[in-house]
Amino acid sequence: MQPELRHLRYLLAVAEHANFTRAAEELRIAQPTLSQQIKQLEKALGVLLLDRTGRTVRLTDAGEAYAGYARRALQDLAAGERAVHDVHDLSRGRLRLAATPTFTYLTGPLVADFHTRHPGIAVEVRELPQDRIEAELLADRLDLGIAFRGDHLPGIEDSTLFTETLGLVVGPGHPFAGRTDPVPADELNRHHLALLSADFATRRHVDAYVSEHGLRPRIAVEANAVSTLTEIVRRTALATVLPDAVTRDHPHLTPVPLSPALPTRGVTLLRRAAGYRSAATRVFTDLAVRRHEGRPGGKGQPWSEGHPGGDGGQPIG
Repeated sequence: MQPELRHLRYLLAVAEHANFTRAAEELRIAQPTLSQQIKQLEKALGVLLLDRTGRTVRLTDAGEAYAGYARRALQDLAAGERAVHDVHDLSRGRLRLAATPTFTYLTGPLVADFHTRHPGIAVEVRELPQDRIEAELLADRLDLGIAFRGDHLPGIEDSTLFTETLGLVVGPGHPFAGRTDPVPADELNRHHLALLSADFATRRHVDAYVSEHGLRPRIAVEANAVSTLTEIVRRTALATVLPDAVTRDHPHLTPVPLSPALPTRGVTLLRRAAGYRSAATRVFTDLAVRRHEGRPGGKGQPWSEGHPGGDGGQPIG
């Protein structure tokens, strides 16, 4: 018997769930059928792929080796299907995009512009931490990601879009509102802050600044959504740190200069180095690069094949 595609999918499902019952539920087949199919695959290969002796099912060494090829085979077949159905006049197709959560100000206008130009393309937009974006790109579950420049996983390449500036932000009720002269960084120790949670690369960026300058600000609120944070800040006397682009778009927030200023960071478009590039992916890439060529810090550089990384940072989202 020659292994078939369903055998590969069944094996990977069991490996992912470490359990036949949960894998069968996901695949919507009976558990005895799933078990029988896996045994057929093992018989065809002449090796045990799964260790069933423990409390959970796990891949054997042979199973680990085989599963890697199975994943790549299914990814290549999926890419082949997209290539067959890819329409170069962009009358139809699909684009799978993800961005780190602070980039709502960027992805919204970009996707709106893309949809206006190519309404036949279905666009899926997700918000994910940067490590998840890179993992999803490598698994061929995303076409493009928007994230921060830094050290990327092997197999990920990037194209720099622009340099983002972060700043101190307050609402109308804060003592710093309307202040034009720079606030010394150590003054933050006497004020309460509302910051994004540690899941965000922005928070890691802020924490690094605080550590570098020996600050001890009082963090009163942590939020895992930019929209929640902006609403809290505009209604209280709390300060926060956000990209300047978010502040420009918000009528109730005021930027306040800090001394020394927060470091800038590069914003990049990510993709899988060896992945198939659909017409929709290529056009969105060109649109994103052209859109930011003229802005401060905009690079508009072509894809850097096998880009090794950048400034050594490791933001995660």
